Amino acid sequence: MDAVRIHRRLAARFGLRRSRMLLWAKYSASSVISTAVSQVAFALCYWFGAMPLLATVIAWIAGGIPNYLLSRRWAWGRRGQMLPYAIIVVGNAAVAAVVTSLTDKAAQAWIDSLFWQTLLVSSSYFFTFAALFVVKFWLFDNWVFAKPAADSVAVRTPAAT
Repeated sequence: MDAVRIHRRLAARFGLRRSRMLLWAKYSASSVISTAVSQVAFALCYWFGAMPLLATVIAWIAGGIPNYLLSRRWAWGRRGQMLPYAIIVVGNAAVAAVVTSLTDKAAQAWIDSLFWQTLLVSSSYFFTFAALFVVKFWLFDNWVFAKPAADSVAVRTPAAT
């Protein structure tokens, strides 16, 4: 079976349109780029002695800027609402800060090697964002970058009496 047939079957089965799949691909690509930037920032900060909370904040800023710009301009092609965007990404960062702090405490207690501690805590940072990836897409698509609803108030003509 060729790729076109597979694509058509999947699209028919799951109700996917080409535009939705392209949006998903762009969102995924922008997330990969921002995750790479964020992950490197986190690992370096943690390696050089930053507490997990500080490393998370620095990494979140380093990855959040390209993520917003790529999501806004490339994936959705329009400006999003800043407050909902901030709520979503700050919430994600808060979850990551809690997870990395707990992982750091466990790593400090059980592992002597800085390399393995860094790998473990950095992995917990990555997997937190990976776990929330689909949720963020849905929130961005339906809340932050949602197309404005058409004017729901229709012009009504007086009924003939």
